[in-house]
Amino acid sequence: MTKSPKPRAKRPSEKSRPSAKANEEKVREAILTAAIAEFVEHGLGGARVDAIARRAKTNKRYLYVYVGNKEAIWLAALLRVYEIMRAGERELKLEKLAPDEGMRQLIRFNFRFHVEHPEFIAMLNDENRQKGRNLRRSTKAQKMYSPLLALIEGLLRRGEEAGLFRGGVDPMQLYISIAALSYFYCSNQYTLSAIFGQDLGGRPEMLRREEHVVSMIMGYLAHPSEN
Repeated sequence: MTKSPKPRAKRPSEKSRPSAKANEEKVREAILTAAIAEFVEHGLGGARVDAIARRAKTNKRYLYVYVGNKEAIWLAALLRVYEIMRAGERELKLEKLAPDEGMRQLIRFNFRFHVEHPEFIAMLNDENRQKGRNLRRSTKAQKMYSPLLALIEGLLRRGEEAGLFRGGVDPMQLYISIAALSYFYCSNQYTLSAIFGQDLGGRPEMLRREEHVVSMIMGYLAHPSEN
């Protein structure tokens, strides 16, 4: 009696086989998430590659394969926090909003991002102590912010045409002012709280500060006839 042939095992389809690229991205994402936590806690100088690998639950070899040495990991992690901020700004869809409403949304988002992302402040502080030497090695940050400046320029132009905003406002200088009013308060909240004897990091004071920042920027932008 002849034996019937055994059914051949089905080969996994392309969809069922995990892509090597997808796996690489997953590992790289875990590395960057772990790196941000390590750098925030210990700074670039004190962070250790071994510690990043442990946090990421991966072999140290993959850090060098997928990202690079510690300086390369720092730069990739720093760019990631910038990317997170820019992704949030893109979600505002400023080009679809009235100019005054779009500007208010941008100011509020910027302030809240600084409040909710202390890792952003910590890493910027560290990079500034290094005079931005790591960030200058990449053009990615510049490419991230060029579209944002174009959107701000569009808001300013539409606001001026509608008689809402003054003319001659530099989009870059405006964005720096928006960021400065948020960054300084959040990065110095502990010393400011000690100086003024108030909990400036508490929710009521944070909300009060947010309204103050919005009022300052919008007051500056207002067309003279609107004041």
